[in-house]
Amino acid sequence: MPKPIQINPEQAEVIALQGLVFLAKDQDLFGHFIAGSGISPQELKKHFKDPDFLGGVLDSILANDTVLLDFCSETTLSPETLLLARRVLPGGINDH
Repeated sequence: MPKPIQINPEQAEVIALQGLVFLAKDQDLFGHFIAGSGISPQELKKHFKDPDFLGGVLDSILANDTVLLDFCSETTLSPETLLLARRVLPGGINDH
């Protein structure tokens, strides 16, 4: 039986930052994310290291199957990896 993937908080934050870059490449996706986040594009730099904000990035990607699969295709990460990353950031469902 394969060993389950484990993600630590630092790895989850890196994945979320990859997600932010992915969203920023698409004007519509980025606009939708910014509108839902409640922050302005100018404030974005202040939140790069905020685990709560990074959890929201992953929430945004996980909320839409097409966006999720496009992100996974671009990064070669599996959807399961994103779910695991989301679980270790604040606000995620933690099975521990």
